[in-house]
Formats: sequence, structure tokens, C-alpha cells
Amino acid sequence: MQLTTVRIEKPEEINFILGQSHFIKTVEDIHEALVTAVPGIKFGLAFCEASGPALVRWSGTDEAMIELARKNALALACGHSFIIFLAAGFYPVNVLKAVQAVPEVCRIFCATANPTEVVVAETEQGRGILGVIDGVKSKGVEGEEEIAARKALLRRFGYKL
Repeated sequence: MQLTTVRIEKPEEINFILGQSHFIKTVEDIHEALVTAVPGIKFGLAFCEASGPALVRWSGTDEAMIELARKNALALACGHSFIIFLAAGFYPVNVLKAVQAVPEVCRIFCATANPTEVVVAETEQGRGILGVIDGVKSKGVEGEEEIAARKALLRRFGYKL
């Protein structure tokens, strides 16, 4: 077995969701969940088929996000993994529960805009995701000033009153 990391390539402000599912129906069902959760959402979705022709299947509503999804899914090449890229102004917090509720979805590895590396294992059979490195190492513990800044940020974005 070989362990490698695959860096997710994307613009800094773009959020994505990386997960695992179990069936080719995933592509259409996640697409429907996203457009139902947030009408007008702009996204790209790609799914790595785990058998048969083993293709990267894809869908979406935004060409740039679709291209990011296809490119990153092909770089991962891990069976039954999927990746969703959300265009600027769209966030995982607004769609994550809808994605998790899709019957084919087994797990979510991350939902982030941070720089991310995916830890991948490869055997003679294929490739699989072991986990992710999401962002950077912790640098300390927040103090009163950082707590106030965190709370202000949440209110500025409208997530808290």
C-alpha cells in the first residue's frame, strides 16, 4: 500500500464539500438536493465511479465550478468519492444537511474553503480516502479579543443575531 496526499486545487475564496457515497445515482440526487436547498445555487459536482468504466461522473450549474470538480475528482481518483465546489457567495453551512440527507451519502470528510490535502491510500485494487488535512496547525488558544472578533464575524455574516 502507498500513502500519498492530493492537494485540492481551487481559488482561495471557493468552498467545497468532499464526501463518500455508494451508488452512481449520487450525482443526480446530490444535484437535486443542492438546487432544492438553495434555489439559484451555483456549483459543480463530480463523482468517482468505483466499478465498470470507472469514470468521473459530473453535474452542476456553473461551468467554472464543474471544471474544478472534474479536475479535482480525477486527481483524487478514489472510488465512490464526490466533491462539490460552491461558487463565491455560496456556503456549505447552507447545504450540508441536505447533502448528508441524500440516501447514497455515507460520510463527509470536510466542508471548507481552507487549503486542503487529502490523504489517499492506493493498493493494487484501487484508491481510497483516509482523511483530510483541513487548513493549518493550531497556533494557540483564543483570548477575550479573539472571542469578540469571532462573535462579530458571525453577526456580520448574519449567522447570529
